[in-house]
Amino acid sequence: MRSASTEQPSSERPVRRTPPTGVVRTTPLTALSRVPWADIQDSTGSAAAIPLLLNGIAWGDAETARSALEDLRKRICQYGFVVEQATAATVPFLWELAQLPHVSCRPQIIQLLKAIADARQWECTAAAYPKLLNRRENPVVWERAARQAVRARRGDLGRLMAEQDTEIARATSELARALSD
Repeated sequence: MRSASTEQPSSERPVRRTPPTGVVRTTPLTALSRVPWADIQDSTGSAAAIPLLLNGIAWGDAETARSALEDLRKRICQYGFVVEQATAATVPFLWELAQLPHVSCRPQIIQLLKAIADARQWECTAAAYPKLLNRRENPVVWERAARQAVRARRGDLGRLMAEQDTEIARATSELARALSD
C-alpha cells in the first residue's frame, strides 16, 4: 500500500504564470524567501521590510514603485554612499528588477546599483580610523560584499544597454563606467 507524499511544496521552485499568449514566464523575486532578512540589518535595524519594498517596486504602480525604491535606497545605501549589511543580499534583486520591462523605475534602480558600486565610505573611514576594522560588525566587509554583488552581474549590462529607453541606456552606461575601474 502506497501512502501519499508528506513533502511540503518547496518555496524555492519558481512560480510560473501563463499569460494569454500561452508562454510560461518565471515570476520575479521568487528567491526572496531564501534570504534571512530578519537576521540582517539595514539602516533602520532589521531588514525584514526589504522584501515588501522589493515587491512594491516590482508590482506597484509608478508612484508606489518610486516610493518603495526611495525607502529601499535609504535602508541599503543611505545618503547615496553608505551601504549596510543587507545591501549585498538586496543587489541581485535590484538587477532582476532593472531588467523587467513592466517596472516603472528601472533607471533609478540602475542608478542605485551605480551608487552601491561606487560606495567607499566605510573603507575611507577605516583608513583614517583602523580600529573600525576590529568591530564585531564590520561595515568595510559589507561595503566590499555589496560592490562585489554589483560586479557579479555585470554580464547583464549588455541587455540593459540595448534598451530603447534613453534614460535606461544612459544610467546603464554610467554603471558600466563605474564597473570598468
